[in-house]
Amino acid sequence: MSTPVDRQTRLIKDFKEVMSHWASGVTVVTTAGPTGRPHGFTASSFTVVSLDPPTVLVCLDRAADCAPAFTAAEWLAVHILGAGQRDMAGRFARKSPDKFAGLATEPGRSGTPLLPDAVATLECRTVRRLPVGDHLVLFAEVHDARTAGEEEPAGDRPLLYHRRAFHALGHGA
Repeated sequence: MSTPVDRQTRLIKDFKEVMSHWASGVTVVTTAGPTGRPHGFTASSFTVVSLDPPTVLVCLDRAADCAPAFTAAEWLAVHILGAGQRDMAGRFARKSPDKFAGLATEPGRSGTPLLPDAVATLECRTVRRLPVGDHLVLFAEVHDARTAGEEEPAGDRPLLYHRRAFHALGHGA
C-alpha cells in the first residue's frame, strides 16, 4: 500500500512528464540588485495577463539564487529569445555565480540590464509578487516594449522549450 508521500511524489513525477509535452517560448528575465549587480534567470513560464494596462507574469523558483534580488527589485526586463539563442537560454538556466560574465549589456530606462539581440524586450515595473507552491509569481506592468527588427541576428523565429530541450520553430510551422 502506498503512502500519501509516495502518491504525492508519483504525482509530481507524472506532472513533470505531462508538462514536458507543453511547448513554450523561452525568455530570460533580468534585474539589478540593490548594489546594481545584475541578476537573471531563464523562464518558460511567462504570459500576458492584461492588455490595459499591459501586464505580464513570470514564474521564478523560490530556491533560485537570484530569488532575493527579484523579491526586492522594483523593475525587471523580459527578453524573448530567438531560435539562435540557445546558448543564452542555457547560460541563464544554469546555476552560476555570475551569469553576466563577459556579456555586454546596456542599462534600460530603469537601470535594469538589457541583453543584446533578443527578439523582443519588455521593460517592466513589478506590481505584485505572489508565492505559489515552490515558485514566486511576478506580475509586472510593461513600461517599454520593443522588437529587434528584421536586421537583428536573432531574427523573428522563436526559441521553444519542449520535452526538456530547446528547439527552433521550423519554417512554415
